[in-house]
Amino acid sequence: MNYNTKRRIASLLAVPALLFAGACGSDSSNESAAGVAEVKGKFGEKPEVSVSKDAKPDDKTVVKTVSEGSGSEAKKGDFIRVDYSVRKWDDPADLGGSWAAQGGDKQPHRQPVERLGQPSQQVPPKVLDSLSGLKAGSRVLVQGPASDLIGQGLNPQSGITAKDTLVWVVDLVAAAKVDSKGEVKGTQAAPEAGMPTVKAEPQKAATVTIPKGDKAPTEMKQQVLIKGSGAKIEAGQGLIGQYTGVKWEDGKKFDSSWDHGGATGFQIGTGSVVQGWDKGLVGQRVGDRVLLVIPPSLGYGADPSSPLAKNTLVFVVDILGAV
Repeated sequence: MNYNTKRRIASLLAVPALLFAGACGSDSSNESAAGVAEVKGKFGEKPEVSVSKDAKPDDKTVVKTVSEGSGSEAKKGDFIRVDYSVRKWDDPADLGGSWAAQGGDKQPHRQPVERLGQPSQQVPPKVLDSLSGLKAGSRVLVQGPASDLIGQGLNPQSGITAKDTLVWVVDLVAAAKVDSKGEVKGTQAAPEAGMPTVKAEPQKAATVTIPKGDKAPTEMKQQVLIKGSGAKIEAGQGLIGQYTGVKWEDGKKFDSSWDHGGATGFQIGTGSVVQGWDKGLVGQRVGDRVLLVIPPSLGYGADPSSPLAKNTLVFVVDILGAV
């Protein structure tokens, strides 16, 4: 998804993104060496990272598996959900991470949902690539110069210089293989009274027709157009799906996953997406096609800078999988 889509579909990047766009390649070492940070703590808990007093960091990028999991193996092209933290070698303060956004004892916290091999606005590609071949439940340390891990995308206003050594700790929470060109199959139900009509063509954004003369509803409405038989989507999971969004007011499409290469992953039920998605998609099943009509109060009404702040949004979502 492009930057504007990230903002529209829910301010997905609720945890501030580290300021980078890509990473430059270089050799990595998988062997422990002097000048490598120490990581304590269990998988699934915020790691404790420390460095030896007066020690100098290794001048090359080091990748070290701190602990091995036993879940699904993550491969290039798979969707993954992660926790992460990052700091400078010489400064223990967190530069960012998912652990800063805890949801409480019963509320899942926000976690990035990424696709291995695809760009991310929260975790550098080289750090994500270190997870390839590992199993869910694994914890990885990635340490190296910012010039290597972030590369030319490093923003000088971030307070990070190219010579700074960065220490990342990443937990591979879950991994799943989902066809990015997949679509929900089945006989589609007729729209309920007052609901838009949906025509889904193979490998294209859905065509959504707004009822003529009908005013936009003031409350959220939803309808399962095709009922799937997969597992229910739980709060905190990453929902993998195809989507198309149009404005009720003029019926014009403002975005679709098909415009960005296919299926996209979103964490659901944690405030990482618009409230209408959290309300309408948690509890639905893999294999469902869901029609959502979302008033501004559950869309982008709270963000007056959004071009969609005053619009009622209509989404068609094919739920292809979960991670």
